[in-house]
Amino acid sequence: KLNKIEEDNWQDLLTGEWMVELFAPWCPVCRGLQPTWEDFAGWSEDLDIGIGQVDVTTSPGLSGRFMVTALPTIFHVKDGVFRQYRGARDMDSFISFVEDKTWTGVEPISSWKSPDSFQMSLVSYFFKLSMVLRNVHTTLTEDYQMPYWVSYVAFAVATILLGGILGLILVCCIDCVYSPKRGNKLHHNVQQATRADKKDSDAEEEDDVEELDGSQDEEVQDLSQEEGDNSQDEGNSQNEASQNSQEEGSPDESENSQSENKSRRRRARKAD
Repeated sequence: KLNKIEEDNWQDLLTGEWMVELFAPWCPVCRGLQPTWEDFAGWSEDLDIGIGQVDVTTSPGLSGRFMVTALPTIFHVKDGVFRQYRGARDMDSFISFVEDKTWTGVEPISSWKSPDSFQMSLVSYFFKLSMVLRNVHTTLTEDYQMPYWVSYVAFAVATILLGGILGLILVCCIDCVYSPKRGNKLHHNVQQATRADKKDSDAEEEDDVEELDGSQDEEVQDLSQEEGDNSQDEGNSQNEASQNSQEEGSPDESENSQSENKSRRRRARKAD
């Protein structure tokens, strides 16, 4: 039995063992594989597995969920663990892959790329949105006979408006959630700025006090130096006065000595 897997029943793949093919009707390789896959579905009861098929044109969300990059793409699923089949596409290869448990040697898809993960669910919604936009474009150009450029301009304007609205909503949400923290941070910055200004003013006052003390010390030194110079000048004037007095007394002494010598000579003559 060949099971049709769609958006509403794809979670059936998460239980039991499955072989599932993702195809598109317009794909030539998919059309060539179709008879073989239908014959393989007849072995589902003998192999005790489910055989499924996904049309990506009618289920674009599954195309994004399974991250289909080439068609056809075949997966083996065992209790919700997905492995991509990369072997030959014939009946015997399919049967031996399941019956001989060859799938145990294939590395499973990582958890973040698993079709049942949250991020792949988001990807599936984007694929659905792309299909909706494509249908709108087809309706505008084929049903309403509008030029292609009209459709492109409409999509561009809608994208700009939608982006602006989403950005405004995001900014409002951020302001509502983080406004107290931002206010506290601003208050903290203001306090730091006032503290820095206070420290600068205190440092300036200390510098002014130091400059004032230094100027007073310089004045005291200048006064002491002037007093020393004055005392030195007085000492020099006293020395000069003493020298002058000595010079004045020296001629009198020389005259006295000459008169004594003369008197001695006279006495010596009288004695003779």
